[in-house]
Amino acid sequence: MKEILREIGMIARALDSISNIEFREFDLTKGQYLYVVRICENPGIIQEQLLDMIKVDRSTATRALQKLERNGFIEKKEDAQNKKIKRLFPTAKSEKVYPFIKKENIYSNHIALQGFSEEEKADVFDQLQRIRRNIEKDWEFVKKGNKRSY
Repeated sequence: MKEILREIGMIARALDSISNIEFREFDLTKGQYLYVVRICENPGIIQEQLLDMIKVDRSTATRALQKLERNGFIEKKEDAQNKKIKRLFPTAKSEKVYPFIKKENIYSNHIALQGFSEEEKADVFDQLQRIRRNIEKDWEFVKKGNKRSY
């Protein structure tokens, strides 16, 4: 069997490393740019939705969001109907860095898919979505405290 997940992991780590280096000038570290992008694209999102979107655990998200709030990238506001719910909003600082992050993403996609036809790009996208959906089932299962059988 081919080591597909190894390849995906290497790609993800290389892109994450590049982004962490390039976004350092904006005081964004350790994947914080992922949070900034999702919050800019979904102003008012709640933490649970965000961590499901980027597939991180609650403690990791909490630490990252606290740091982003301290550094002025996001603000938390109480929900109008339920005071226990905190909604996440981008600040002007996030809105300023967001276009640069998006440009980097577009560039990285372009580089990654050089030499691919439009049909091949569509096929890869569809296949990766299928892989993600398969993995999400296990992620949800394990996240609830269950153990997978190997």
